[in-house]
Amino acid sequence: MSFLKSDTPVDVLKHLLVIGAAGALLLFGFFFVYLPITTNHGETIVVPKITGMKQEALEDYLDERNLRYFVDDSSYNPSIAPFTVLTQDPAPGERVKEDRKIYISVSMKNPPVIKMPKLVDGSQKNAQMILSSYGLMVGKIIKVPDLAQNAVLKQMVNGKEIAPGAPIAKGTSVDLVVGDGQGNQEFPVPNVVNMPQDEAATLLVGQGLQVGEIFYQPAEEGQLEGTVVKQRPVATPGATIRMGQLVDLWIAGDAPLKTVQ
Repeated sequence: MSFLKSDTPVDVLKHLLVIGAAGALLLFGFFFVYLPITTNHGETIVVPKITGMKQEALEDYLDERNLRYFVDDSSYNPSIAPFTVLTQDPAPGERVKEDRKIYISVSMKNPPVIKMPKLVDGSQKNAQMILSSYGLMVGKIIKVPDLAQNAVLKQMVNGKEIAPGAPIAKGTSVDLVVGDGQGNQEFPVPNVVNMPQDEAATLLVGQGLQVGEIFYQPAEEGQLEGTVVKQRPVATPGATIRMGQLVDLWIAGDAPLKTVQ
């Protein structure tokens, strides 16, 4: 805008005031009238609770509330009906703008298929932990004669062995064949009566057996202290024992005093 040469300073000042007022009016209208109208300024919606609802009912339910949803995750749980809403974001009770998208996770209809982990040669406890971490169930624990006590010898599904890496659905029950610490081989029960305790223990261990409980009793006439006077199982004719089993011993004399550390 140009000012005429005949305009006085007062006229110029009036023009400037008019221009300033017009600019201020435009700014006021833009920020306090136009923007609130176009963005629904100050209008919010309380997010409803939709967890536990079926996905098929969500669209109409949220559309009535000017909200939308988007499935961004899914997981499998055999105890929850398929396509049930498990989680939501934003949480119930939060205030959001109209047309806000709610992100949800839903339960899957079919369990995901994963690779069977390797459990053989590990311990029973470790196998149970691995199965749990993979989303698999621990089935039957089948004890069989084997010197590898509590070691997993086979991994089974529905009575058949399953190899590591084979496809398996989450939630499947896996049976474990576990060694009981005793071998298959049976042999006559060794007789250690009248032997010194240390020699008896060496003989038993050398034959793949374990020394069980030790009992002490007063030595009778003719018995040497520290010798075995009784054993269980008894070495009778025809009596057999398997590798890894325990043999309890009764020793003549008093129990040795325990030394204080």
